Amino acid sequence: MAQIYLASSSPRRADLLRQIGISFEVVVPNVEETPLEGELPDTYARRISAVKARHVESHAAPHLPVLAADTVVVLQGGLMGKPRDRDDGLEMLALLSGNTHQVISAVSVCQGDLLQTVASETLVRFRKLTKDEREKYWQTGEPRDKAGGYGIQGLGAVFVESINGSYSGVVGLPLMQTAELLRRFGVDCLP
Repeated sequence: MAQIYLASSSPRRADLLRQIGISFEVVVPNVEETPLEGELPDTYARRISAVKARHVESHAAPHLPVLAADTVVVLQGGLMGKPRDRDDGLEMLALLSGNTHQVISAVSVCQGDLLQTVASETLVRFRKLTKDEREKYWQTGEPRDKAGGYGIQGLGAVFVESINGSYSGVVGLPLMQTAELLRRFGVDCLP
């Protein structure tokens, strides 16, 4: 029996929830994810996470908490979304090459009138990437649906020189923060 609704179609978030023993039912939110003019990356991730949770909560049976998340990649203050196409993906990888970027993952849980949101911030440093490496990585298909155009849990890990923060947050769901938040709603990861 499900303990929560997961407001996400991300297989990575589903895997992370399973890793900590949470049973869930997926309900995919249908929300606009465009940043507001002048919106800071942390504010954007928190807002989108909360909007996703509220959207699903308004369409699902009210007896279970709803968990939603949003992950953004930030380089020099600018948001890097999912690549629009090959050229955009290769450009993202070129920008990340040899640089440190920030990954912000916001998690929201709501049930009834109660909504709480937490976020994790992780610094990720990439080694220098050659043009050939960027092209080969794009051809694998892995970067196409990921913020920043890479997946740390997959082949993209070979580019990561160091991380300072939550590995699972970079994947898309910071587990320590998620477990703490779920506990506030009576959902225990250690039954």
